[in-house]
Amino acid sequence: MENVKDVIQRYTQFISFPIELKETNEVEVDDDEKKTTEFVTEWNVLNKQKPIWCRKPDSVSEDEYQEFYKSLTNDWTNALTYKHFHAEGQLDFDCLLYLPERAPNDMFNQTNTKKKNIKLYVKRIFIMDDCDDLVPEWLKFMKGIVDSNDIPLNVSRELLQQNHILRQINRIVVKKSIELFTELAENEEQYLKFYNNYSKMLKLGVHEDRRNRDKLIKLLRYSSSNNPDNLISLDQYVETMKEGQENIYFITG
Repeated sequence: MENVKDVIQRYTQFISFPIELKETNEVEVDDDEKKTTEFVTEWNVLNKQKPIWCRKPDSVSEDEYQEFYKSLTNDWTNALTYKHFHAEGQLDFDCLLYLPERAPNDMFNQTNTKKKNIKLYVKRIFIMDDCDDLVPEWLKFMKGIVDSNDIPLNVSRELLQQNHILRQINRIVVKKSIELFTELAENEEQYLKFYNNYSKMLKLGVHEDRRNRDKLIKLLRYSSSNNPDNLISLDQYVETMKEGQENIYFITG
């Protein structure tokens, strides 16, 4: 029975109609100051949790977002920030992305057991949680859910990995992730937390992601002899260059 419940809750806990399972449980009953055990049979709804990613962002509270993040990731801390959006037009999908506050110890371990970061759903039905094509290597630290209305439910795992829709979703997820990091950069304290944890992944993105390289470069921060106490962007350095300075000298590590 537990195996049946696990399968239902794993794959169909967010579909829009209730799934009930008939269960028999033992209960203690007080009968004339004597406790007896009876077996009670009842129908229990297994998919009570509602998919917040299908709701409008302004209808979801901060607490709901953070509680869902913890249930999704088993993390005991809140996410640093998140982005919730719906894509429509050539593609139709809902997406909820989370940026964990702490980087995992195995962030660079890319074995199959470590890639369960962004879960793929189709029409609220769980498909897989290790889909390599949803995000590039440098963005593997992001958590969340993508729920597509375009991918056929009966697609095989092998064909799914070659599906052109996934590549299009990938581009949008990357774009929205970079937007999220750029918005976070407006809060220096919060961005420093992010940068201390994930700067190596951003630099990997600069190296590997030609399409987004210019945007990622603007997210990098550097130590400077002009501002030794803070990490600053290249644009910030240029803004404070001394009059007449024509060169920037740098040391690579």
